[in-house]
Amino acid sequence: MTLISPANHTGTTPAHALSAKVVFLLATGAGLSVASIYYSQPMLGIMGDDFHAGVSDAGWVPTLTQAGYALGILLLAPLGDRHDRRQIIRIKGMLLAVTLLFCGFSSSFPLLLLSSLAIGLAATVAQDIIPAAATLATDANRGKTVGTVMTGLLAGILLSRVFSGVVAEYFGWRSVYLLAAAAVLAISFAFGAVLPRLKPNTDLSYPALLRSLGQLWADYPELRRAALAQGLLSIAFSAFWSTLAVMLAERYQLGSAVAGAFGLAGAAGALAAPLAGMLADRHGPDYVTKIGAAMVVVSFALMFLLPLLSLPAQLALIALSAVGFDLGIQATLVAHQTIIYAINPAARSRLNAIMFTLVFIGMAGGAALGSKILEAAGWPGVVTLATLAAAGGLAMRLFAKTAPRVTA
Repeated sequence: MTLISPANHTGTTPAHALSAKVVFLLATGAGLSVASIYYSQPMLGIMGDDFHAGVSDAGWVPTLTQAGYALGILLLAPLGDRHDRRQIIRIKGMLLAVTLLFCGFSSSFPLLLLSSLAIGLAATVAQDIIPAAATLATDANRGKTVGTVMTGLLAGILLSRVFSGVVAEYFGWRSVYLLAAAAVLAISFAFGAVLPRLKPNTDLSYPALLRSLGQLWADYPELRRAALAQGLLSIAFSAFWSTLAVMLAERYQLGSAVAGAFGLAGAAGALAAPLAGMLADRHGPDYVTKIGAAMVVVSFALMFLLPLLSLPAQLALIALSAVGFDLGIQATLVAHQTIIYAINPAARSRLNAIMFTLVFIGMAGGAALGSKILEAAGWPGVVTLATLAAAGGLAMRLFAKTAPRVTA
């Protein structure tokens, strides 16, 4: 059965559109890959108890996972411009499956931390799948194809917490990683069977590719503003999700399944983010970044009202805030990508790598700071951190020059 309509299997552009099955495979692969770095968040309480680790120690699990992802984007993502992406996707997918297995069989806390770092590095295969989809798509359907794959990635981010929270509650946290390893391994083999060879589009050496990242950062102030603003918003995002499970267990005596279910509230907000694209087309991406960042600030600030509410109302407000800040963060991310892709179309992969490096540095920082602040100052301290970080991101957009509208 042919899943790709007659294509140039040695070039980078197919003659016809990708089949729906291949697009679905790419979207699923992106979602499964990126989900690997979020599985731990609802399970931190259970994992910490298993290894007799405190709140701040358990916080190192998502911290190292996010740090590994940031490092992988910076050091590994540029390889997609230099080597066959199909091979990169297959190899990194298999490595991700292996690291998930190591995590599931971890016999000590240090081994769990090392496995978490390795998961982050290998999970960057998601950042190879997206440009592969853009390369394989025709000019006429490239936007739709990439949008579908991004939807899969977004679903992986949001539903990963629901999956891991429920599975860990009933079958233990190790089973989450073992099931995830099996799924990633299966889809890696599927990629090898279905995807054509993707010729590299540059002959720059690996050191030259890395050097070019610094030059791009120096040359484009709008890239710096977008990356730093999204990085600050990511601190707030990660501080919340990395501490939510522990807070719910300590304050409300709720298990990992409930913590994971809050991911559905986030999904309700973030899946509305495609509206950001329409707003960006109508009003420009800079407008969307300001509206989105403001939504994040307001959503986190609302949680200062928790002490004034009844128990059911507190949980409802937390869920409502999750809807609001996830929508705001995803809308801002879409707009920031629109801004940086317009800067230099020939360097889009590397521009994307730079911004996402800052995003996941923010994620790692938010997880580390959030865990320490939760232990020292409780949930109000986490809310304060998230609100201030989001306000910093908003300030960077309010004082930025108007970004250009997207160009081809």
